[in-house]
Amino acid sequence: MRTVRTLRSLLGICALTLGLTVAMAAAPTKAHAQIPVLCSETSLVNAINSANAAGGETLALVPFCTYQLTSAHGPSPHGPVGLPPITTPITLLGLGVTITRAPGAPAFRILQVEGAANVPGTNGQLSAVGITIRGGSAVSPYPGGGLSNLGGTVSLLSSSVTGNTAVAGGGLYNDNGSITLTTSSVTGNQATSTGGGIYVNSGGVTLLGTGVQNNTPDNCAPSGSVVGCT
Repeated sequence: MRTVRTLRSLLGICALTLGLTVAMAAAPTKAHAQIPVLCSETSLVNAINSANAAGGETLALVPFCTYQLTSAHGPSPHGPVGLPPITTPITLLGLGVTITRAPGAPAFRILQVEGAANVPGTNGQLSAVGITIRGGSAVSPYPGGGLSNLGGTVSLLSSSVTGNTAVAGGGLYNDNGSITLTTSSVTGNQATSTGGGIYVNSGGVTLLGTGVQNNTPDNCAPSGSVVGCT
């Protein structure tokens, strides 16, 4: 009887161990923490710098905040940038959030994403949700007034690119990377030469439930470079 009781105890321990192992395997992986960003230019600049240094972060912006940029915080050989260039995987979570150049501020584009295809040693991946990119003005002869994607990956969801200017790609400029816009809009942007809304030098831009319209002198360039853009 003692042998039977001992065997039952061993079997019970094995069953408990197996159960714990299965439970741990089935448990979801802890989600990456969201970093809250106060509604100020300095807070957003510091948050992007910290996210780049950390190898990527998810930044939770204040709902309905207007982040007004008074100066360029991203020196670049491709022209000044309002926010530090994004060189790692960064997500900007917003709800009715606007990132804009302040009235009277010097000329600069709002955002720049840098990937290894153009800038060795970088891995820029921007995912933005519920963000409006407004009022960027790229310094001539550089393209991309709202956002310039240089070999990186950009995904805009329920976002808007409006009221930006550049020599080309008044709203968006893409070179060697990829941009996907989902249920978003690119409207009211202006280029002094071509690609008022979007200019594709190389790489690809994909529109999913997204409108590109009322840009000057045209919506997308070169002609046929963006499927669904007329």
